[in-house]
Amino acid sequence: MLTPLTVAAVQAPSVPGDVAANAKAGAELAAQAADQGARLCVLPELFLPAYHPPALEDLATDVAAVGGQVADARLDPVRAVARDRQIVILLGAAVRDEQDRRTCAVVVADGSGRIRVAYEKNFLCGPEEKALFVPGSRGATLHLDGWRLGLGVCYDGCFPEHARAAQDDDVHGMVYPAAYVTGSEHRRDVYYAARALDNTGYVVYANAVDGVAPWTFNGGAAVYDPEGRAIVRGPNSGTSVQVATLSAEDLQATRAGHTMLADRPAAMSENLGVGRDQVYT
Repeated sequence: MLTPLTVAAVQAPSVPGDVAANAKAGAELAAQAADQGARLCVLPELFLPAYHPPALEDLATDVAAVGGQVADARLDPVRAVARDRQIVILLGAAVRDEQDRRTCAVVVADGSGRIRVAYEKNFLCGPEEKALFVPGSRGATLHLDGWRLGLGVCYDGCFPEHARAAQDDDVHGMVYPAAYVTGSEHRRDVYYAARALDNTGYVVYANAVDGVAPWTFNGGAAVYDPEGRAIVRGPNSGTSVQVATLSAEDLQATRAGHTMLADRPAAMSENLGVGRDQVYT
């Protein structure tokens, strides 16, 4: 039986190009989430370098991964909070691996203080992202206190088949760090509510906010219930830590009443032709 899981969806700006400052800020936000009882804290897409294409041209904004492990000392404040507060922290990073592949990734800091690559964005959005990064080619499931949460990044959430592929791993919901620009509020609020309802599962959505023009972002960090209702949602501007508790009873009741997952023909199962990684915490 799953026990309730308290999660935090964070909206916060980043300083373009300053990984050390952003890691410190992320650690402080994760500590605030822990103060509110969260076991999982999700920070926005590319939070460590900032979603700012000119700054991302500087390769010093990358964190290096060897065997999937990240040893960058700039992330020590994140390690310390994850270890000392026993909170799992997900945050966006530009990651470069041993093969010199650069991806728009999610890294995870767990209770041991270890940081590793959890997921690489499958669907890159627009010419700037495609010039800066290579796409990931695998899905990933985060395991935390018995809960299984599929991982995506921003534009991944615009593809229903991406979240549906995660259901082949029997996930209870999805997690999306994102960077939605000012003016896209309607799409922001529709996509992630739809992914929750499509799959009768929770969605944890963390978004960038404010920032340096023309790359300014619209917040609205949220946790959606399995029918797509926002349990909590942040404003369109300003830093905010939105905390909600995921309920196994509510998940089971929704899936009992709305049986799309059980009713879909097996032949319709989508797997995007790729494997799936398991991220244990």
